[in-house]
Amino acid sequence: MTRHGELAFRDANTGDTDALVALIESAYRGDASRAGWTTEADLLDGQRTDSEEIGSLIAGPSTRLRIAFMDDELVACVRIDDRGDAGYIGMFSVKPTLQARGIGRNLLAEAERVIRETLGRSLARMTVIGQRDTLIRWYERRGYRVTGRKEEFPFCDVRSGLPKRNDLYFEVLEKTL
Repeated sequence: MTRHGELAFRDANTGDTDALVALIESAYRGDASRAGWTTEADLLDGQRTDSEEIGSLIAGPSTRLRIAFMDDELVACVRIDDRGDAGYIGMFSVKPTLQARGIGRNLLAEAERVIRETLGRSLARMTVIGQRDTLIRWYERRGYRVTGRKEEFPFCDVRSGLPKRNDLYFEVLEKTL
């Protein structure tokens, strides 16, 4: 386990699956997500993930879910994929009632450390829904840049949520580590 401040980090295992699904869902969807500032509830309904997806990510050879604890409570997680040319950051989730307390900054620093030290990559990449200006600006303040590349939103994938609008897309952000 590694530490940043009062947070302890480790890779998730199958015993963490249910707690991870609950955390990720609470950070992205429904009324619980509105307790934080990173909600997607105004853009999407439906699920963000499920135990099948989390289980496959934990078992996957090129993906890890890094989880953060504060006083033995699961408070955050991040998906880190080795994409060959870059480490990909996704499923960035902080418990909504604990957002804006520095947990996200520490989680991002841990993800970048893993990408640099464990994966041996010097580039971090992520996608953010383009309509989430406040979140994009938060990442820009941490050194990420909008690349100008856009990716289509997977409107037909139920696991990605049920869009409340038809103009969703992803901005690609990158940071040299």
